[in-house]
Amino acid sequence: MNNKQSKPEKIIMGIDPGTNLMGYALLSVCGNKAEMIAFGVIKLGRYPTHYLKLGKIYERVSGIIKEYHPDELAIEAPFFGKNVQSMLKLGRAQGVAICAAIQHEIPITEYEPRKIKVAITGNGAASKEQVATMLQKMLKISDEIMTIQLDATDALAVSYCHFLQMGRPESSAKQTSWKEFIKQNQDRIKKGI
Repeated sequence: MNNKQSKPEKIIMGIDPGTNLMGYALLSVCGNKAEMIAFGVIKLGRYPTHYLKLGKIYERVSGIIKEYHPDELAIEAPFFGKNVQSMLKLGRAQGVAICAAIQHEIPITEYEPRKIKVAITGNGAASKEQVATMLQKMLKISDEIMTIQLDATDALAVSYCHFLQMGRPESSAKQTSWKEFIKQNQDRIKKGI
């Protein structure tokens, strides 16, 4: 975060739940501007059981909360898939992250994947890569930083979606397509807001 800026009025933590990789991101909000503080992934693949993974999720999310002191948590809702076991595991991972936020008395908002994509790109069927590209432009993130895994940019998308839902003036325009979104938001893209 830029040291010349005033103290953030709010810090939003975003979570993209997962059982092998869980994305997280933190945004600083000052007025009508959001700036990325940090984002990354919690790697869980090396833990041999689902229960150990859940314990690690709780530990790491709690640690991130203690380090950055977010005011709110935005989390992606599980999408409905055909594999019931995968859905159950994903739901448990989401629940453990939510539990960590509850323990730290952080308000939680859940967003459906389609709503997040519409908020960022104007297209509910946008690819992860399209979402990442838009976030990079809007938040002015360098190519070096954006090489991180898409689970981290998904978490950033959740937190930015929450920022837009906070009643910011720039979130009020309705878009029907990716091209329409870019056309209507040239100033935001250039300014990085």
